[in-house]
Amino acid sequence: MTWFNWTQWPDHGPDETILGDIPGARVLDLGCGSGGNLAHLVALGAEAVGVDISPVQVAKARERWPHLDVRQQTAEEFLAAGEDEFTAVCSVFGAAWFTDPAELLPLVHARLAPGGVYAFSHTPPALAGCYGPQASQVQPPEKGAEPLYVKRWDYERGRWTEILQRAGFTDVTAEVLAPPAGKRTGTLLVRGVRAG
Repeated sequence: MTWFNWTQWPDHGPDETILGDIPGARVLDLGCGSGGNLAHLVALGAEAVGVDISPVQVAKARERWPHLDVRQQTAEEFLAAGEDEFTAVCSVFGAAWFTDPAELLPLVHARLAPGGVYAFSHTPPALAGCYGPQASQVQPPEKGAEPLYVKRWDYERGRWTEILQRAGFTDVTAEVLAPPAGKRTGTLLVRGVRAG
């Protein structure tokens, strides 16, 4: 069984149709993790590539779905090294949150086909007034190891809209999806289109 989840809550929120028509599409998943969303896109007929910086996550994806095209690289390395165009680029709690948009967005824009969709999701900013690059603690896979610290880029909906528009995206939308009943944290979902 496969699925596509934009939120941190399984089977909650919109599905893959945010990316457009999936059968036959060329889709890039930046920060694909263990491959669940990528496997779903491939099952629906997409030609999809997943990129993740974590060797642990890439190994999980390859073990569970050996037919997937999963690369262990940073999003920036992958985007800068190739020339193939994609119909859609997505990032679910992935590279779009952990990469400086000034660096990432021009690379994504360059690899999207005209009319292509870029969509990403992550948790909305936790504290009002704390926007831009923030320190984020990540638990390492080894039990007892010291936590790791990475940057994430937290912006409110309106600011993400401005950032994508300045990077050349049109029809930009940004919304906070309400959490399921009994949960406190929603999900910020942002979508833009490369002008044709």
